[in-house]
Amino acid sequence: MAYEAVWMKNPDKLNKFEFYKMEKDGLDIIRDIVEKYAKEGFASIPQEDFNLFKWAGVYQQKPNNGHFMMRIRIPGGVLTSAQARVLASIGRDYGRGLIDVTTRQAIQYHWLEIEHFPDIFDRLASVGMSGVEACGDCPRTIVGNPLVGIDPDELIDTAPIVDRLEKFFLNNRDFSNLPRKYKMSISANIYNNASAEIQCLGFVPASKVIDGKETIGFHALVGGGLSAKPHLGKQLDMFILPDEVLKVAIGVTTLFRDHGYREKRHYARLKYLVADWGVEKFQEELVKLIGPMPSRGENRVIGWNGSYFDGVHKQKQEGLNYIGLNVPVGRTSSEEFEQLADIADKYGDGTIRTTISQNILLPGIPDAKVEEVLQHPLLERLTPNPNRFMSRTVSCTGNEFCNLAIVETKERARRVAQYLDEHVQLDQPLRIHFIGCPNGCGQKHIADIGLQGSLIKTPEGMIDAFDIAVGGTLGPDPKFNSVLKGRVKGEEVQQVLAQLIEFYKEQRSGNDESFHDFVHRVGVPVLQEKLTAILAAAS
Repeated sequence: MAYEAVWMKNPDKLNKFEFYKMEKDGLDIIRDIVEKYAKEGFASIPQEDFNLFKWAGVYQQKPNNGHFMMRIRIPGGVLTSAQARVLASIGRDYGRGLIDVTTRQAIQYHWLEIEHFPDIFDRLASVGMSGVEACGDCPRTIVGNPLVGIDPDELIDTAPIVDRLEKFFLNNRDFSNLPRKYKMSISANIYNNASAEIQCLGFVPASKVIDGKETIGFHALVGGGLSAKPHLGKQLDMFILPDEVLKVAIGVTTLFRDHGYREKRHYARLKYLVADWGVEKFQEELVKLIGPMPSRGENRVIGWNGSYFDGVHKQKQEGLNYIGLNVPVGRTSSEEFEQLADIADKYGDGTIRTTISQNILLPGIPDAKVEEVLQHPLLERLTPNPNRFMSRTVSCTGNEFCNLAIVETKERARRVAQYLDEHVQLDQPLRIHFIGCPNGCGQKHIADIGLQGSLIKTPEGMIDAFDIAVGGTLGPDPKFNSVLKGRVKGEEVQQVLAQLIEFYKEQRSGNDESFHDFVHRVGVPVLQEKLTAILAAAS
């Protein structure tokens, strides 16, 4: 039975797009793309339908002259080699060979044209894949443990749970008209490698003694999210058995659908509803929908690794290994994807894993084959032993392709990481994230050093610049980073970061003190004073 659009009872509290979504469900755009626009061409697309293209995973590509970006769902980040080959073929035939790995374990194309989409949709469907609801006001790609099923540090295998949620929510018209985008994560890894605190709904591993026996399940965090006003997820007081994850997810999503704000687009995220109601009221309303739940058990998350897995690691299966490869700023190609598929088939278990750190894993490598894989020419660029800074640098798409970004980020991030690797010696990992607009796709808020693009006026005109924030982390004691005053010219970012990192090296309380711990020991004002001095000396 279809849901009741209760929010339509107060039409004066709705933004214009809400009325359009009631007239035409976002999922209907798939039919229109294939049956109408692909045949009649780019000029035939009405402006209002471009907003619905997101339900197909598609955005107009800057400068809106007929090209599109497209994201493909990879639930939990697990790909078969056959799927990887199809993805490679699409990129090669239609996307100029370019493939980006995103911070939601998806892949993204550029340079697509409207006439390409029927064939793209068919190729994806042939291997059980889709771009449907990779974007839009709907449940987006479910983030999960990229090591699912092979992870020595996972308490249970969450692949069946991710699959259950994916099958329920995908193409489900009861949930295809949410107030705005909606993000979920599920992981039973004790190092929080799906970053639950920044999801609308995140499930993390927990345990509870039930009838005298320790039982593995989940706790749930609700109302996380980044963008201009970031929120950390709030933990519900309930213990969730694996078979009840879907029930809880349906309940939380229903509350967002029926009570989430639809008056202003920028205020239409679950995080604002949770913040206004408070987590206690939110749980009360959730229990009315799903019934009573047992109280929280023991949280089993003990740390956060940022989902980085460089190098060769033992799987929980005896004699098998996975190899973590660095994809510099998430940018790869059709040719490399085909080679990854070849390696997965010849040496591994026939799968490839994508991570929220924009990197790739090759699992199922027998002990006797590890050295042979490490000698493969592909692993010279996608190396399992990356340089310090390149290994921990993340970037959004930037204004090369994205209409929202105001500065270029992808290539700049790569150049900054390369410069730091050439000029700064560091024995601790340090995460640097670039974003080109406030939306935060590059997740700068949780980085050790986050950089957000801006513009500054000079005698020669407006130029790219960046605001710098320091000290972000997730895990047992999560904190967003703090923005320092003083915008840095784009051309000076690498030198400024080098000086800040050298200052950290000189002032830390021992070689094992992380940058995050350093920032919170000495305080943000100390970093502010240092940045002010650096900028003054450069002016």
